[in-house]
Amino acid sequence: MTDRKKVTLPDLQKKMADGIPITMITCYDYSMAHLVEQAEVDMVLVGDSLGMTMLGYDGTLPVTMDDMMRHTQAVRRGTPSSWLIGDMPYMSYQPSDETAVRNAGRFMAETGCDSVKLEGGRQMASRLRAIAEAGIPVMGHLGLTPQSVSALGGFRVQGKGWEQAARIVEDAQILEEAGAFSILFEMIPDRVQQIITERAKIPIISLGSGPQAHGQLLIFHDMFGLYPRFKPKMAKVYGNAGEVILNGLKQYVAEVTGKQFPQPDNWFGMKEDQLADLKRWLEEEGRRP
Repeated sequence: MTDRKKVTLPDLQKKMADGIPITMITCYDYSMAHLVEQAEVDMVLVGDSLGMTMLGYDGTLPVTMDDMMRHTQAVRRGTPSSWLIGDMPYMSYQPSDETAVRNAGRFMAETGCDSVKLEGGRQMASRLRAIAEAGIPVMGHLGLTPQSVSALGGFRVQGKGWEQAARIVEDAQILEEAGAFSILFEMIPDRVQQIITERAKIPIISLGSGPQAHGQLLIFHDMFGLYPRFKPKMAKVYGNAGEVILNGLKQYVAEVTGKQFPQPDNWFGMKEDQLADLKRWLEEEGRRP
């Protein structure tokens, strides 16, 4: 682990005030979180996108609170100093304010995360406010909200028309007034993102929404070629780990099949006198090898 101090909310607010971009990434397991910790990423989101990247679902709706708990616990162990956000899965907050607070509290108590995130604008403002008033930092999420993808007409840019853009701008203000410590905007036009960022008094994070936000988010599996089904336009591949792993697997299959693996360095031996004693015992017991 690094010697980095724990990232706090005042640290994020200071970066915003000083004009230093905030780094944010999704992460889902201990091994990857350990690497994220070494890179000193500011914010880590254990997204319900793990339903697709880790569990193989077509979307995020099947993800449960238990799924999120297990993965968030693992990520916390891997990155103890990043600001960690637990993503509240489908129907863990929509039914009522009480349900939202109870599940947000479970995130904080059972995983050690620093905050939670929920999707939706004005229709979810009371949920966000209830969580914030319970003393739990909560991030909003506007634009393309995957839990509502059916209602939005699929995975497409939101806010391209002025009326929808105006609603997103209004929703951002509503969530900020409700107590959000930050808002993530996914797949909205860059100029709409700029308008929101200029008006906001809290950190604004962009996922495919342009460079004008206070910080940027990328999906870990998109960054390293680890998700096989598609590559989003907003992603940048920083290293094709998926190709490296695939080539390694193919080489492993070829070497085992060709009896090139294992080699003596890859197994454990036994001293000759101990082997002789073992064979003698087997003979005495009538258990010839």
